[in-house]
Amino acid sequence: MQFGNKKPLWAAALASGAALAMLSMPAAASSHREAPFLTNAPKVDGTDFYMFRSYAPGREGFVTMIANFIPFQDPQGGPNFYQFDNNALYEIHVDNNGDAKEDISFQFRFKSTSKRTALTVGGKQVLIPLINSSTISGVNPGSLNVRETYTIDMVKGDRRAGARTRLAGASGVTEFDKPVDNIGDKTFGSATGYETYANQHIYDVAIPGCGTGRVFVGQRKESFYIAVGKIFDLVNLNPLGAEVNGNKNDLENKNVSAIAIEVPIACVAAAGEPVIGAYATASMRQGRLLNPTPASGINNATKEGGAWTQVSRLGMPLVNEVIIGMDLKDRFNSSKPQNDGQFIDFVTNPTLPAIIETLFPSAKAPTNFPRNDLVTAFLKGIPGVNQPKNVVASEMLRLNTSIAPTALAAQNAMGVAGGDNAGFPNGRRPADDVTDIALRVSMGALCALTGANDALGVGCKPSDAPAGGLALTDGVRKTAASYKPAFPYLNTPLPGNQ
Repeated sequence: MQFGNKKPLWAAALASGAALAMLSMPAAASSHREAPFLTNAPKVDGTDFYMFRSYAPGREGFVTMIANFIPFQDPQGGPNFYQFDNNALYEIHVDNNGDAKEDISFQFRFKSTSKRTALTVGGKQVLIPLINSSTISGVNPGSLNVRETYTIDMVKGDRRAGARTRLAGASGVTEFDKPVDNIGDKTFGSATGYETYANQHIYDVAIPGCGTGRVFVGQRKESFYIAVGKIFDLVNLNPLGAEVNGNKNDLENKNVSAIAIEVPIACVAAAGEPVIGAYATASMRQGRLLNPTPASGINNATKEGGAWTQVSRLGMPLVNEVIIGMDLKDRFNSSKPQNDGQFIDFVTNPTLPAIIETLFPSAKAPTNFPRNDLVTAFLKGIPGVNQPKNVVASEMLRLNTSIAPTALAAQNAMGVAGGDNAGFPNGRRPADDVTDIALRVSMGALCALTGANDALGVGCKPSDAPAGGLALTDGVRKTAASYKPAFPYLNTPLPGNQ
């Protein structure tokens, strides 16, 4: 295998103009409301997963992982706003030897506590209906009526049976405060007041045996960008000629809730294997009973118990949303990478290219079946870039931690195919344009690139993919400068008073 910053053969071919082909999975966007069950459970709906070597100056020896949940948040969504589910388990899993099984998991559990703030009205103490009673500053101020906190467990080995450690902050605290959502500028004193408040919730955490990391959990501005409305309306745009920024980002006015953790590379990479794979999940208890007369307090409308049951899974973007068949979407969300063989037909015989050809007859779908080019890019990683030595084919985001991060100003949104080896599909940064990349590879970009002699070893040739050289796009793009330059990298959420 070839690691480091030296470009492999296919990247050199891209630079020479061998079509604007891209590498990655056959998908087109993110993962919002992608499965029937999750439409009823938005608090555990994972929307995006990012993993990259930290590119803030001085943090190059760290890996940042960000899992976003709770899609399509309207900033003015009070009085409860968007709290995490107290009865759910949120996890980030890392596979550091390529066997499709988790070796390290970071587990987050949440708790919301009412302070029972009351006003004297007509001689009686009456509970207020709002999440805050006055302006907010500092961590857990008296004006905050509902305090949301969380714990972090690190589990080595099997996520349920492995060795478990409760992570602690610099002062030994093991319960961390989550900032309340961005209620509005008046609540936080000014247009910049919320970020000052939120930054006080970035915590150092000691990770036994490998150093100190950082964590932030809280609301952020929606980080994904896509012309999602047009795409789901039978691709109601011109993917064969739209300007890069010719369409509207339909997620621009939404917020999301992020779980971000930054850890030293030594905490997640195994000796002799720099490539790690990772994905995020959310699980709920198997049993739920509705309380006909809920008691006073928060989260008393149900009684929940039993074993954890995984209901959300997200590694590479939009796998479940546009790749997995409708009848198996809930099954995919409950599955583990080691069992991904059951979904292989959706990769080797994908429907997305056929749909694109139906809608745009000039974009002929590839004819090489089974689509081994997609198995390589999607289930194994690219040889010489981010494929583990002994990889077991499975879906997850993979990152070669030996490739140095690219500074913010030099990042290319097209990632590896744009000559930036620190970007998608070698991990994923907030600005990486996974939509355009995925559209192109689904139409056979690797087949167009590999040549008649299959120099890349992907099992196809240019004649198999007549549309493999088309520069498909949804017409929406951002750059790294569109995001924060340092941890947690995602932007300040939009205020409720906008």
